[in-house]
Amino acid sequence: MLAITTLLLCLGAGPDDLRCLTDESDPSGEKVFYSHLQQQAYTALDRRDKAFEDLTTAASIEARQKEMRAFFIQQLGGFLDVTPLKAEVVGKIDCDGYHIEKVIYSSQPFHRVTANLYLPDGAKNCPGVVVASGHSRTGKTADYNQRFALAMVQNGIAALVYDPIGQGERSQMLDEKGEPQFGSTTSEHFLMGVGSILVGTNTARYRVWDAMSSINYLASREEIDHERIGFTGCSGGGTLTSYVMALDGRVKCAAPSCYLTTFRRLVETIGPQDSEQNIFGQIEFGMDHPDYVLMTAPRPVIISATTSDFFDISGTWANYRQAKRLYTRLGVPEQVGLVEGDGKHGVPLKNLTAITRWMRRWLLDKDDAIELGELKTLPPADLLCTDKGQVLLSLDREKTVFELNQDRNKQFAQDRERLWENEAAALNKVREISRVPTLDKVAKLTMKKRGRVQRDGYHIDKLVLYTDDGFPIPTLTYHPEDPAEEVYLYLHEEGKHTDGTKDGPIEKLVDEGYVVVAVDLAGMGETATGNRDKLLGDWKTYYLNYLLGKSFVGVRTEQAIACAQWASNYETKKPRTVHLVGVGAATIPALHAAALEQDLIATTTLRKQAPSWTDVVNSPAAAGQLDNAIHGALRFYDTTDLAKAIEKTLTVE
Repeated sequence: MLAITTLLLCLGAGPDDLRCLTDESDPSGEKVFYSHLQQQAYTALDRRDKAFEDLTTAASIEARQKEMRAFFIQQLGGFLDVTPLKAEVVGKIDCDGYHIEKVIYSSQPFHRVTANLYLPDGAKNCPGVVVASGHSRTGKTADYNQRFALAMVQNGIAALVYDPIGQGERSQMLDEKGEPQFGSTTSEHFLMGVGSILVGTNTARYRVWDAMSSINYLASREEIDHERIGFTGCSGGGTLTSYVMALDGRVKCAAPSCYLTTFRRLVETIGPQDSEQNIFGQIEFGMDHPDYVLMTAPRPVIISATTSDFFDISGTWANYRQAKRLYTRLGVPEQVGLVEGDGKHGVPLKNLTAITRWMRRWLLDKDDAIELGELKTLPPADLLCTDKGQVLLSLDREKTVFELNQDRNKQFAQDRERLWENEAAALNKVREISRVPTLDKVAKLTMKKRGRVQRDGYHIDKLVLYTDDGFPIPTLTYHPEDPAEEVYLYLHEEGKHTDGTKDGPIEKLVDEGYVVVAVDLAGMGETATGNRDKLLGDWKTYYLNYLLGKSFVGVRTEQAIACAQWASNYETKKPRTVHLVGVGAATIPALHAAALEQDLIATTTLRKQAPSWTDVVNSPAAAGQLDNAIHGALRFYDTTDLAKAIEKTLTVE
């Protein structure tokens, strides 16, 4: 048995023999990165909860509201310019006591919204409610969205139900047959999110502006009393309701459904969700789910929830308790409520009834216990506003979110060019945006040995390097018998073992006499989770990091620099010259490390180079590029700028 084991070690068995996180004292490699970020999130949320307890007066609450709204708007990338609605009613359906108008209006130039307006017959000075759709492919025509509108219009309240981007008639990605490219609406939202992040905004910015433009349209109608506007929606529509009620004072009362919980419960249960449900740095700043209600106070809000929702109900009640305490401090405890219905994610009839009563109470001044009548929905096809069922096929010069992001990137191009006329200043901005500390502040790594693998002519030491906050970096050091005074730091997107096979790229370097240090950067190799998606990568971990105001690239770059510094001094009397190799997604942190620490890293080799950020923005289906996105980076630099800064020492294979 011993002879067989020795033979396998000499031959270099599979990657499992090169695992480093095998000791019981190490965290499980399955979730190590996510777990590490969880602890950072809990620390930030503890700070936020402590600050909440200090909001004891109306003045302190108002000051916090202003501070949070300013942060929220800034992180969205600012509000857009108000666009003329150019609204058009393109059809009408007569019903019993009400009618439905099919309308199209502009949110941005050549970026239009399709909607259905449910109006009581003979409406004058009528209140209105905007209904934001959840993540349903059919958008405004989905059964539950129709039922929201029917509940309102049957009770004397107009309702405007609109299609969000990526849904209904507003799919932003169509296949050759003119059909939505993805069955899941969240896939479109995530892909929009990649380019949006790079240009310093968020999918949420476009969705919030559509919602506000929908309020603009509703308020523009002569039948509607613009002083009595409500807002509601379920799931993704609950997200938009939470955002819009917090940001737009025209919303006099609101009913977010099946969304509000707390980030603490979210990150310890299902994790961060859709692209627009994560605002850059909000956990770090201290903006939790309850703060959407805080920003709305004292305007009336009812939280609609279900017992078995995947948005944890205990978090919802924790949210509500904070809201009730806050509204009590403001002297209006009756203006916040909660309804918990039996069932899973959705809007059961009793919840819809409670929402309808809430809207009647605050928009009609009728505080009664009405029951809903029959809510007979129409076939989705009857409610379409365009002749071909998609704005991209039917409306002239319609612009997608992808094109809007491309326009934004083009606006930044000249600013980037001017900035890079002073390379030193530009690199300082790179460091600031990526949040990579200077070399003297980069963590000094500590080491634990995890065994040795002997191969023909060299050996491999298995190590774990620890950052100062305890994050483990699994590491393999390849040692030739007569090592040169130079070392290669090897970063591979699929893990440190990948190019270390017999006659592989690492072994060729070792044969030439070089020591090779191969590491698993955060979220790669042994520290990767099992949640990787081919289209989006490890988006749950990415977005938890994003909520903390950081990027994968920034974290990985700092680790790469720390590893380069460690490799330079490991088991040598004088510092070695460090060469850097990056493969695949690891090329982006490799570029950052090499550009920021040119005195430390002598040469850089990139293989299977990730596309430039401009290429990502220009490609709607930029699969697998979320990991490489830094919020707002394209305002100041592209990866091509980093490559140019080190072009004399850079090789791209």
